[in-house]
Amino acid sequence: MFTRIALFMLTNLAVLAVAGVVLNILGIDRMVLDAAGGYALNYTGLFIFSAIFGFGGAFVSLFLSKWMAKRATRTRIIETPANETEKWLVDTTQQLARSAGIGTPEIGIFPAQEPNAFATGANRNKSLVAVSEGLLKSMRRDEVRAVLGHEIGHVANGDMVTLSLLQGILNTFVIFFSRIVGHVVDRAIFRNERGPGIGYFAVTIAAQIVFGILASAIVMWYSRKREFRADAAGARLAGRGAMINALESLKRGYGTGQAMPESMAAFGISPAARSGIRQMFASHPPLEARIQALKSFTG
Repeated sequence: MFTRIALFMLTNLAVLAVAGVVLNILGIDRMVLDAAGGYALNYTGLFIFSAIFGFGGAFVSLFLSKWMAKRATRTRIIETPANETEKWLVDTTQQLARSAGIGTPEIGIFPAQEPNAFATGANRNKSLVAVSEGLLKSMRRDEVRAVLGHEIGHVANGDMVTLSLLQGILNTFVIFFSRIVGHVVDRAIFRNERGPGIGYFAVTIAAQIVFGILASAIVMWYSRKREFRADAAGARLAGRGAMINALESLKRGYGTGQAMPESMAAFGISPAARSGIRQMFASHPPLEARIQALKSFTG
């Protein structure tokens, strides 16, 4: 199962890739080149072009996030509670949402045996919060409530919108600088003076991939930071002890050297600290760091 961050980023990259191909085919990409100046870049036009499609890709991803998450996880929305557990889940989420000052989100359950949860949506008053069947079975209710508080915290903090703004800024610079690199290489190496050729387009695509990977590291850094804020929100809404116990429950299950399934990345991620490049691209901090941060939390 993809995490909400992975879904967002994959959708964003797909939108940018498709847009780039279509724009090249239609020749719109050439509009940022000043032919009258002897195949020179029009930097103002290029930046406007980059911002439009950079932010466009990010916000298309944001508005598709809830729809994509539902289908990727096969989440079943609780319209009318079918049993006591579902009624408790709905009532608890509604209470936490009121306490956080947001509208009641859609509430769903998805079929996964691992303890997991996610929240997403473009509007903090029309979001989606979902938990796995495994989480409801393996955690006590006070711990489930803390997990729900954590996810409500993401919504109340406006994390998805902030993430989209950050991604839009990064997309803009990825598009902008990849085309500058493509232009420079096309002229300096391929000696093309008549307008963008195959060298420009090939190098632009390659540079966009490389810069996109570097931009992803920045997005992951932000993602790790926001997890601490969401944990703090969960502690305020459901109690610090319950939030710590929820994380400890995950740690006990996967803290003995056993790899945590990728499907748990939406909430828990790896309990062990990653190193080097892997650490740069981790969307969540290690569980131990989150637990220690909560133990010193006084808010």
